[in-house]
Amino acid sequence: MSDLDHTHDPDAASWVASANDPATDFPIQNLPLGVFSVEGGDRHVGTAIGEEILDLTVLEAEGLLSQAVPPEILQATEINPLMTQGAAVWRSLRHRLFALLDASNGELRDNNDLRERALVAQVDAVLHLPFFVRSYTDFYASREHATNVGTMFRGPENALPPNWLHIPIGYNGRASSVVVSGTSVHRPWGQLKSPEEAAPRFAPSERFDIELELGAVVGTATALGRPVTVVEADEMIFGYVLLNDWSARDIQTWEYQPLGPFQSKAAATTISPWVVTREALAPFRAPTPQRETPLLPYLVESGPGNFDIDLEITLAPEGGRAATISRTNSRLMYFSSAQQLAHHTASGCPMCSGDLLGSGTISGSEKGTYGSLLELSWGGKEPVELAGGQGNRTFLEDGDTITIRGRCRSDTARAIGFGECCGTVLPARPYPGLSGA
Repeated sequence: MSDLDHTHDPDAASWVASANDPATDFPIQNLPLGVFSVEGGDRHVGTAIGEEILDLTVLEAEGLLSQAVPPEILQATEINPLMTQGAAVWRSLRHRLFALLDASNGELRDNNDLRERALVAQVDAVLHLPFFVRSYTDFYASREHATNVGTMFRGPENALPPNWLHIPIGYNGRASSVVVSGTSVHRPWGQLKSPEEAAPRFAPSERFDIELELGAVVGTATALGRPVTVVEADEMIFGYVLLNDWSARDIQTWEYQPLGPFQSKAAATTISPWVVTREALAPFRAPTPQRETPLLPYLVESGPGNFDIDLEITLAPEGGRAATISRTNSRLMYFSSAQQLAHHTASGCPMCSGDLLGSGTISGSEKGTYGSLLELSWGGKEPVELAGGQGNRTFLEDGDTITIRGRCRSDTARAIGFGECCGTVLPARPYPGLSGA
């Protein structure tokens, strides 16, 4: 588990003025990594600092990071080369960036030419998918979410499957449809069949949904046949992103037995553009919930594996204002990301740099804390009222924009955040070969 050091000092300040704003997600204590471009130029690796982006590709080319990272690591168009280097290099880079941005250090601050080339306003930048997503696995780690969904479909007495308290349940999803925040998502087509219909029909999803999740980004790889411990798994994780696993509930209902989700989860998975490192989140460690049933030894943690991250979902109708529809917290995850990763390797499955592990929908115990419209509208039976008289929702309508935000707060640490994870629902594309589609 990560230890605290001077980069977590809540009183540390930066010479980048906007980084000292109490409301910013990106103070000097954060330093998340991402990829950006400006005016159609090349993609560069950067770190968010207040309202700016510090261009690490430029700094590396100028030799300012030579003692922190191997040569050319930050000249790539994604952060995978950095992630493969391991925790010692990640920490070294964090310490060097902290030093360069510290208010008392004039090394970069007083170099006018380099400072102007290395600092880019976030509003002038285009943010890209920060890493090449090698594989994507989605878990089912919130007990409250699993209980809610199970109650809807099987009744409260059979809400949790017999294995749920013992094992991190997951499925392998589509890495090819992971997209960066700001990418619009077309309503998917699929086979739909209601209980009243005798046969399925092929049509755009009528129950398109969201799933509020936390995504863990694997940094270092494992070999085929080699399991890892929970402690080793935690050290393999480079950082975390906010994640929305768009879900077509009507397609899912028809297809998921006996093998589980397939096309219903393949349309898109949106992630936030800044990877908040495990090091940055160290002050916000939180224990997993109390165990009802003891875990098998290979899943037992040696310390707190969750993080205390306040999470929020807003929905903005087309042409309307954003309305908050849910607030929850990632500390509710019954299985931590490190436990999920350790379990993933138990069979000897190799993990790769750039693998993405979705936590599964994170829900609380009350209606305003649920992480999906499926739960918020209780299967479509209880429409969710949008603030300001903007109507209601059971599931998503075309033109709706969903935004997920996450922010860590503590009495002893500087608050940090993730930025936004957002996407807008577009109408289904015309389907080739179907008349009237």
